Amino acid sequence: MSEATLAEVMSELAELEDPKAREVNEKHGDDHGVNLGKLRALAKRLKTQQELACELWATEDTAARLLALLICRPKAFGRDELDTMLRQARTPKVHDWLVNYVVKKNPNAEELRLAWLADADPVVASAGWALTVERVAKKPEGLDLAGLLDAIEAQMKDAPERLQWAMNHCLAQIGIEHAEHRARALDIGERLEVLKDYPTSPGCTSPYAPIWITQMVRRKDES
Repeated sequence: MSEATLAEVMSELAELEDPKAREVNEKHGDDHGVNLGKLRALAKRLKTQQELACELWATEDTAARLLALLICRPKAFGRDELDTMLRQARTPKVHDWLVNYVVKKNPNAEELRLAWLADADPVVASAGWALTVERVAKKPEGLDLAGLLDAIEAQMKDAPERLQWAMNHCLAQIGIEHAEHRARALDIGERLEVLKDYPTSPGCTSPYAPIWITQMVRRKDES
């Protein structure tokens, strides 16, 4: 399918709607019923189509927005455009894909990271922390890691769920990647006990920071 129309794509998305998939997705806060494997297959067929991606996003339909994020050109969006899109992305999967598939590849990512970190909206702030995790892991030069730990220590315990999750990820990443801050990261995790009782499937790593840090460091040492 090349140069498909919006109507054609929306019709195909409607055909992919699966009540069972919707039931599963809604448990995670996502209001769509399209299997993500089938959505990715459709995106692969459509290839990159920026204009269509913008039209799909404008529908406000969650499945259409997810598809838009897969077929867009990440570097084609301006800073203000991405800021608006993030504030419109109220379901977790759209929010995550926008940050990970688009914003991280955009030249305005660092400017947006700093702006979002300071935002009063906890969902927007969580995107700032998600971008910070990326920097902690891949480009830590210039980051105030001690300052990030100060903020996590002061705010994470009482933060709303999505913001708390992103801050916790940043705490773990600092502990995993930066040995000089590891003891403090472990101490913060142990004292705050955020996600300590989170149910974890066998073979998966717990999101509780002290366990997460310890297991990942051990793996790095063994490899």
